[in-house]
Amino acid sequence: MSLEDAKRQIDHAFTRDDLKGPSFENVFAGAPSFLRRKYTKDLPGVDVAVTGLPFDQAVTNRPGTRLGPRAIREASLLQTMDEPFGWGYDVLSEFAIADYGDMAFDYAMPSEVPARIADHVGGILDAGAACMVLGGDHSVTHGCLRAHAAKHGPLSVIQFDAHTDTWADDDMARVDHGTFMYKAVKEGLVEPERSVQIGIRTDNPDTLGFNILDARQVHAEGPERIAERVHEIVGQHPCYLTFDIDALDPAYAPGTGTPVWGGLTSHQAAVILRRLAGIDLKGGDVVEVSPPFDTTGATAVAAAHVGMELLCLWGWTRRVTG
Repeated sequence: MSLEDAKRQIDHAFTRDDLKGPSFENVFAGAPSFLRRKYTKDLPGVDVAVTGLPFDQAVTNRPGTRLGPRAIREASLLQTMDEPFGWGYDVLSEFAIADYGDMAFDYAMPSEVPARIADHVGGILDAGAACMVLGGDHSVTHGCLRAHAAKHGPLSVIQFDAHTDTWADDDMARVDHGTFMYKAVKEGLVEPERSVQIGIRTDNPDTLGFNILDARQVHAEGPERIAERVHEIVGQHPCYLTFDIDALDPAYAPGTGTPVWGGLTSHQAAVILRRLAGIDLKGGDVVEVSPPFDTTGATAVAAAHVGMELLCLWGWTRRVTG
């Protein structure tokens, strides 16, 4: 496809012949898959499947993140024509990336959702593809961790967030976006001593042993040093990266359920993510985008950029070099 094709081609999400390469299609038109990748349930030959988990019944404040995957897909259309900035390679051209669509579930049975997510994501992993998730509230990460730990063993987690999400909750039937990480640790899915939480700026005395690089530390030390600390903590242990969009200050991401002032800037997040190149990333997600509170679309735009960075991080250690 070329820029000339934009004059006469549309709906690449359905009509493109292959899974690689940029998409030159009018940004304001056509079917909005993530980064104009082809919608498909056929996973043989797919390197990464992007899927949406439109669930938001576990929130403690403002709802709306069930609409997040749709908004992130639409915002991603701005990034389909050029190589991702600063990476030195084009993940969209080098890897076969597909949009697997959203997960189906019974909205009236929220207690069944974590297991449903584990099966959904696990099916993608069993097919030989990596999985990148668009949320949804942060509780969806619990099922994702179950699926990835089943394949790779206990994981390091790199969590960008305003909240630790480790509040104690031993009732495994409850689904809560503030307690899922507590449960993930108790289930043995996560190794806290090899994990790190970045941007924290709410109080929770029981850290469960996670390494915490709070927002004040990010501001004081700078994003380059923070990225170095993450490498020191995680090393080459298999890891999962979850990015709660409220890690960003509300000035940069107002469209979220539990905004907290004093957060990361878009620049800080972008630098940290880029400097994490080389980690053994197995999968990741971007969550908590609530379009009803995102009046300018800035939050969805930020999340779409995070999604691109996750793909680039995954591809960095797998790309063809030399």
